[in-house]
Amino acid sequence: MSLLEVNGLTKSYQPGNPILKDVSFSVEAGEFIAVIGPSGAGKSTMLRCLNRMVDIGEGQVLFDGRDVGAQNKKGLRDVRKNIGMVFQHYNLVPRLTVIENVLHGRFGYKSTLQGVLGRFTEEEKRKAFDLLGKLGIAEHAYKRCDQLSGGQQQRVGICRALIQDPKIILCDEPIASLDPNSSRIIMDHLKTISIEFGITCIVNLHQVDVAKDYANRIIGLRKGEVVFDGPSPLLSQRFTDEIYGMKTAVEMRELITV
Repeated sequence: MSLLEVNGLTKSYQPGNPILKDVSFSVEAGEFIAVIGPSGAGKSTMLRCLNRMVDIGEGQVLFDGRDVGAQNKKGLRDVRKNIGMVFQHYNLVPRLTVIENVLHGRFGYKSTLQGVLGRFTEEEKRKAFDLLGKLGIAEHAYKRCDQLSGGQQQRVGICRALIQDPKIILCDEPIASLDPNSSRIIMDHLKTISIEFGITCIVNLHQVDVAKDYANRIIGLRKGEVVFDGPSPLLSQRFTDEIYGMKTAVEMRELITV
């Protein structure tokens, strides 16, 4: 069985106006997948359906053999332990230190009281520092997160996801708010993590060139439908034009010569 199976996923926020339309795909352990498409294509909604941050409308999401949509509160908490999430705007607590934010990734393993009191084991603290070191920001461990640059904050977000010991990390536009150099650093880290730890990564991206450089496989969404799903080298300009609703070169030449 695949690590993740999405079957006929359809999602609407308003009746008669589906954001996702019969989306189906499967993901094997260790894959690095980029999801591309124009704004409004449904990329973020799809990603949030996978861990039920957004309720699933129609269809089914199976993660590690469990029906995500059928889980009660406790079951969903257990499922989410294995699903890390990295956000476009970091989703950190600005007034807390870097190390505190990273350790928040362990909340899924704590009782409510342990979480409120911030009771973490020495092993958890050691691992948090190890992860910060791996991502090159250990020297900032005791700084408040709002004192860091955007790229540094995103690395904190990645550490927070990794400390969960996830089987998959979902990244929603992780470089959209970053400059090109910071974007490259973040994508390098994500790729290295996927290879070294064997963690599956699904990354929403706007930049087609970045998707082709880093991902083994690309899924293209247009108006809530999958219009491309295949190895990155097969994403031709024709497919890119279809994903983004652009005229193909042939069509453009025909228009010009009319």
